[in-house]
Amino acid sequence: MEKFKSLDVLKQQAILEAALEEFAEYGYDTASTNRIVKKAGIGKGMLFYYFNSKKELFHHLVSYSFDLVVKEYFNLVDLSERDFIERFKQASKVKLKAQTENRHVFNFIGMVMLEKELELPEDLQKQFEELQRLGYALLYEGIDKSLFKQEMDVEKTFNLIRWAIEGYQNELLRKLEGQKMAAIDFDPYWQEFYEYLDILKRSFYK
Repeated sequence: MEKFKSLDVLKQQAILEAALEEFAEYGYDTASTNRIVKKAGIGKGMLFYYFNSKKELFHHLVSYSFDLVVKEYFNLVDLSERDFIERFKQASKVKLKAQTENRHVFNFIGMVMLEKELELPEDLQKQFEELQRLGYALLYEGIDKSLFKQEMDVEKTFNLIRWAIEGYQNELLRKLEGQKMAAIDFDPYWQEFYEYLDILKRSFYK
């Protein structure tokens, strides 16, 4: 939203962080614009001068968050690393740094992914699908499959590793579903994730 950019940078950030935190904690339906303006330290009239409705604010946050993830996560992973496990480790570390520095954004995206009934307008749905495509390319394209053990079927081995990792991620999403994303300590999950990656490498690599 161009006119939002005319607002003082500190005020912009205060509104964005307050709104991201509110939606991440309460979800779309129960998020309160009253709590948002209180956290941001602004009047409600100012919020609705820039955003006509809660839905418009929410959609702005979706687009803002998707753009930030591409800039601060996807674009920082070294795609010249052709070892699948090593690239995944690298991507995980970059993501962890991005999460630490943009906690509210990642918590918000987690809420968006977990809210199954959420409907996005066509432009944001396309942006979401492009985000998923970039994420897939980040992890799977250009991988050196010759690193796998020679006696194994490369394609099947690659799929087994991919399914194992995706299965872990899906299981984690199920564990987290219904929880308040802002209150979750992700460190134990990352540690467990790295341990699984090490097991996969010992099992399938030469």
